[in-house]
Amino acid sequence: MTAQLLREFDVIVIGAGAVGENVADRVVRGGLTAVLIEAELVGGECSYWACMPSKALLRPGTALHGAQTVPGAQEAVTRTLDPAAVLKRRDYFTSNWQDDSQVKWVEDTGIELIRGHGWITAPRQVEVAGLDGNSYVLTARHAVVVATGSAPNQPPVEGLHDVEYWTTREATSARAVPARLAVLGGGVAGVELAQAYARLGASVTLVARGGLLGIFPEQAADLVAAGLRADGVDLRLHTGTRSVHENDDGSLTVVLDGGPQTGPADGPAHGETVTADKLLVATGRHPALEGLGLDSVGLAAPEGGTLRLTTDSTGLVHQATDNEVSGNPWLYAIGDAAGRALLTHQGKYGARATGDAIAARAKGELTGEPAPWSRFAQTAYEHAVPNVVFTDPELANVGRTIAQAENDGFRASTVELPIQVAGSSLHAEHYEGWAQLVIDEDRKVLLGATFAGPDVAELLHAATIAVVGEVPLDRLWHAVPSYPTISEVWLRLLEEYGL
Repeated sequence: MTAQLLREFDVIVIGAGAVGENVADRVVRGGLTAVLIEAELVGGECSYWACMPSKALLRPGTALHGAQTVPGAQEAVTRTLDPAAVLKRRDYFTSNWQDDSQVKWVEDTGIELIRGHGWITAPRQVEVAGLDGNSYVLTARHAVVVATGSAPNQPPVEGLHDVEYWTTREATSARAVPARLAVLGGGVAGVELAQAYARLGASVTLVARGGLLGIFPEQAADLVAAGLRADGVDLRLHTGTRSVHENDDGSLTVVLDGGPQTGPADGPAHGETVTADKLLVATGRHPALEGLGLDSVGLAAPEGGTLRLTTDSTGLVHQATDNEVSGNPWLYAIGDAAGRALLTHQGKYGARATGDAIAARAKGELTGEPAPWSRFAQTAYEHAVPNVVFTDPELANVGRTIAQAENDGFRASTVELPIQVAGSSLHAEHYEGWAQLVIDEDRKVLLGATFAGPDVAELLHAATIAVVGEVPLDRLWHAVPSYPTISEVWLRLLEEYGL
């Protein structure tokens, strides 16, 4: 017989991914009680189907290619990857899709875990259909936190509903490498997984309605496109997808729309087809807010639209009934569920600030919105979100692009150079890279930075510190890069600017 269990906690967190774990950890550190509700694996998307497995699939190919670009090393390598060994290493980094170690961390931290599906039924009240067969009615003394992550978009392609296709989950957990893979989407997930599977031996075709990695500067994205083409990826850019259907042998045929001819591999003739054994749809993600009962507290999607939550700098949801009216805030959204930067590291940053803010409000130490850059405010979302595309070459950026800076009202300029320093020459034969700084001309500080090239991700944190710290350029000039490293490009960029 199903039992209904009544429980009370200081904080209820719906979603036990990396973001939910972090906010629960912070409120417990602040002296409050917390419960995590999770229907799948504790640790969430990043641990099992996104960050960790995708990077585990990419790293062997990058390491092999790195060796092939250095004389003396290139003669010693076999020049081919072992797919079985790569997949085995991927399995290790996902703990074989077992969450025992993460569950132990939750327990050791003093957080309670209820496995099941949770939804909000009233202010500060959550019901859970437990996977153990019990029904739970939970009440929060201080806060309910929505940390349910995001879900993949399904593009309006005729026939897509009728075929089995991969999302990033299936692509990162596949047990075998398909002979032919078609990828829909030219964003981060699409390009990373296209390259990973091409280097594992698949024949890969990538179809994108626009250009590749359109949120990044074109010069940087072009280097990634060249890297993909060098690995044999057939890029069909500025090309729509009209329909998909399954063939008698189980393969899939993708029918493409026509597009402008922007290059030798771009823009097929109207109606051209791509046949593949697997189809990966990687056309973006949206906050996973369905089925959470948010309408019970006055939150509903506009007619014909999608629900989006608006939060303040602590993650507090503005629109929820009982927040501003009673002066007693209780509903928070963090990470992908808040719909801001859909990045694990940024979500964890926000979760730490939110957890600290909840604990401070519970103690009466925080009222209203906190000051920018305080421990309770997620100010970096507005100024310095770091992002890395782990292709080979890598693409890394932080802060504003020049277009974003101008749109935000800054009098901004850029300085850019190819990465051609002693460190890059030593790093690889024929190293190709590109770097750009976006500068606030009134304050003479960095607003953003972009790097493209092999292993440039390790340059990014220095740029993040410079943007967050608003380090004046004439002071940054005194941060001398070690020689011979790729970081010497910082000196060259500042010199190019005139320092």
